Amino acid sequence: MQRLTSVCVYCGSGFGGDPAFTEAARTLGAALGHAGIRLVYGGGNVGLMGTVAQAALDAGGHVTGIIPDFLKSRERMLDAIQETIVVSDMHTRKKLMFDRADAFVALPGGIGTLEELVEQMTWAQLGQHAKPILLLSVNGFWDPLITLLDHMRGLGFIREGLDLNYIVGNDPAAAVELLRRALAEAEPAPQSDALIAKRF
Repeated sequence: MQRLTSVCVYCGSGFGGDPAFTEAARTLGAALGHAGIRLVYGGGNVGLMGTVAQAALDAGGHVTGIIPDFLKSRERMLDAIQETIVVSDMHTRKKLMFDRADAFVALPGGIGTLEELVEQMTWAQLGQHAKPILLLSVNGFWDPLITLLDHMRGLGFIREGLDLNYIVGNDPAAAVELLRRALAEAEPAPQSDALIAKRF
């Protein structure tokens, strides 16, 4: 059984309008650090990105930040992390984040977070990976996306052979256990013709 050794976290470079988002980022980072699971993230020291990374560090965790050169000043790299990788473009960043992660977590964020999340869902849908994807729907943040996915399924755009597997949770403290369970159950190929959303 594959062990959960690293998790890629997608989240906002801002804090959003709900203090619960910041608290969730802090809780998730601490949970990863305490569990000895490496955090892979976008390398910045702003918003929820900086919060989750600092919390992981404070909990004794290992953090890898991957950031494009053009974002170094805008997202203010977090110098305290153990590993920073500066790349030339967003495509390289996303591929490295994928390569270095055993699973993915999406905290609240903006269009960039959504794009990163949907890309991983698409790659999984097309059979390119079976890494767990967890949507941390803090105070229902991801509910509109889940509704849209259900809508797509109902209209036949998520159809037989194009399964969509993801986990939905709302407790960042439970994220590590959810991902471990999902990783243990993961298979190399989709197994049903239905959209599967596991809610915890």
